[in-house]
Amino acid sequence: MREKSRCHWAGEEPNTTYHDLEWGVPQHDDRALFEFLILEGAQAGLSWTTILNKRVGYRRAFHNFDAHAIARYGAPQVKRLLANPAIVRNRLKVAAAVENARAFLAVQEEFGSFDAYIWRFVDNRPRQNAWRLPREVPARTAESDTMSKDLKKRGFRFVGSTICYAYMQATGMVNDHLVECFRYREVKRTR
Repeated sequence: MREKSRCHWAGEEPNTTYHDLEWGVPQHDDRALFEFLILEGAQAGLSWTTILNKRVGYRRAFHNFDAHAIARYGAPQVKRLLANPAIVRNRLKVAAAVENARAFLAVQEEFGSFDAYIWRFVDNRPRQNAWRLPREVPARTAESDTMSKDLKKRGFRFVGSTICYAYMQATGMVNDHLVECFRYREVKRTR
């Protein structure tokens, strides 16, 4: 039996399961969109494998990414998070998660949902790329630059253009599966 062809980075767990089930699938659930926003920010300077290995810990520590609960965090909750080995214990990233929860709620209030806001950056349709080689996949694009600038203006942190592009990949705003990857066509059919 022939092995499935996958994107180069998905050869080992937990990346394989994440790649096969989630990465690049268009996401429209606000809780999930918030989760990826926090996780992508936490990943800055680290490997995505590290974040995937801590994902369950993040869900437990951050009330399953309930933005309302996180927005109410104060000094005691931040202190608890900074002592929690199940997450990345970086003071700036933890503070950013709390601030991002507050900004996230403000965006929901203004646009009706975070989904309605964030998908505007790709005209509400996933970008279908056709990369053949890993080196062709960009680290950032004009859309991620625009998204980053707008998120920062709204008070979000850890949302540089490269982080925003990784967020777009994770949430299916762009289909960056390589064309030879078995997921490319499957994801392409999803809207």
